[in-house]
Amino acid sequence: MKHWIERIAEELNERDVKEHVIASGTSISGSIHIGNSCDVFIANAVGNALRNLGASARTIWIADDHDPLRKVPHPLPESYEKYLGMPYSKIPCPEGCCSNFVEHFEKPFLETLDEFKIELEVKSGEQMYKDGVYDDYIRTSLEKAPEIREIFNRFREHPLGDDWLPYNPICEECGRVNTTYAYSYDGDMVSYRCQCGHEGSMDIKKGEGKLTWRVEWAARWKIFGTTCEPFGKDHAASGGSYDVSTIISEEIFNYPAPYPVPYEWITLKGEAMSKSHGVFFTPGQWLEIGAPETLNYFIFRSKPMKHKDFSPEMPFLDFIEQYDRVERIFYGEEEATSEKEGEKSKKVYEASQISVKDKMPFQPSYRFLTVAYQIVGDDTEKVFNILRRNSQLPKDMENLEFAQIDAEDVERLEKRIGHVKNWLNTYAPGFVKFQVMEKLPRVEISDVQKEFLSKLADVLEAGEYTSEEFQDQMYLILNDLEMKPQKAFQAIYKVMTGRKQGPRAASFVLSLDKDMVLKRFRLEE
Repeated sequence: MKHWIERIAEELNERDVKEHVIASGTSISGSIHIGNSCDVFIANAVGNALRNLGASARTIWIADDHDPLRKVPHPLPESYEKYLGMPYSKIPCPEGCCSNFVEHFEKPFLETLDEFKIELEVKSGEQMYKDGVYDDYIRTSLEKAPEIREIFNRFREHPLGDDWLPYNPICEECGRVNTTYAYSYDGDMVSYRCQCGHEGSMDIKKGEGKLTWRVEWAARWKIFGTTCEPFGKDHAASGGSYDVSTIISEEIFNYPAPYPVPYEWITLKGEAMSKSHGVFFTPGQWLEIGAPETLNYFIFRSKPMKHKDFSPEMPFLDFIEQYDRVERIFYGEEEATSEKEGEKSKKVYEASQISVKDKMPFQPSYRFLTVAYQIVGDDTEKVFNILRRNSQLPKDMENLEFAQIDAEDVERLEKRIGHVKNWLNTYAPGFVKFQVMEKLPRVEISDVQKEFLSKLADVLEAGEYTSEEFQDQMYLILNDLEMKPQKAFQAIYKVMTGRKQGPRAASFVLSLDKDMVLKRFRLEE
């Protein structure tokens, strides 16, 4: 069984190409999120897979920063509507912290790539126009405008005008690029009219304009020698950007279209991501609650055109448990349910890793740490001791003191505690959160609940237990008292947190200071 990234790399490797160029691109229309940055993650993975096969490959990322602003992105004020239609590169930084709008949204994204160990060549669309990289392609496109119009018209219900040119100057009057119509040219001078009423001419060498998107895309394939490019499913629609740009690339620029890797959109809690509506989740936000490998796993665990929905709330805990299980299967610490699942798990895990370790890394339970953290905070040693008391450590660490564990394991525990802390503070629903009261809270409990707590204190004082053993003892007592489990556990939560619900009772009790629990269960102030 091969992972889909491996299959793409193998198909590319069969082509007679000296060097593969895997391109990715992102429109800098606001915050770059895990949906529209899939290009980058897929391109990086394909490049790595090609190099593993011994092929020469490089990865580039083009910032589409010369495109027009079509909607004001969240959380910018309505006053930014005055920039609609203007290239992103011409719009000021919304907070005055960067040189312009583009840097404000581009910088946080590029900084996160270091965490993912993604290395790529960053290109600016605006700079390419300024540097004259597109000049010859603009000239060719103007000369062959009739042929390009004919290609476009094959896929249009309403044909383009006979004077239409595949180039949009930036209006010298209003600064917009999506409201201009170029209708004639003389050498490098292009005449245009704008919806604002202005008419003028623009020298293409000034870089104050751009090729229409589908022509520009085809041009840059040849400019960079692109052999593979991932892109969102909207471009892959029949008669869409990729189909049209493929014909332009082959018929106008005499260059074969790159190997396409279309991908499905990622939804956020069932809702389409939208920068203008503030519905998005960035790689930087992901790194606050999870390791970089877990985002890789989210993207690579299924084929690119399969629907993916993400929620950073309760479903995230299930997701991390799935990732941890795949890791255990990879290292032979857990058996897969079938041979097929085992093979798939190993391939997906391998594709997700920045570097595969020789032995299984320390894997403290994310879900359990949500409890441990709320009891002792980010004191790593105390958290470790809670893990040990609750049989949450691997066999080779069960009898070790905190001072005896490897620095790498300490670092891994600290990172996951940090992720859990951020998750609790930002995304955890209220019912997950609790606080152990410093003093016995003023709560009402029945006589049978008091008896249950008293007997449970006697059992706890009499010996040491695993969480499973202690849970068995709790059920023996509540059955003897003919109590419903819900009422019994409510008594525990009430005297510890003042609430009626909380984490798994047995683990919760064993995670607390024993002397404090004994006093609390005996209702001592």
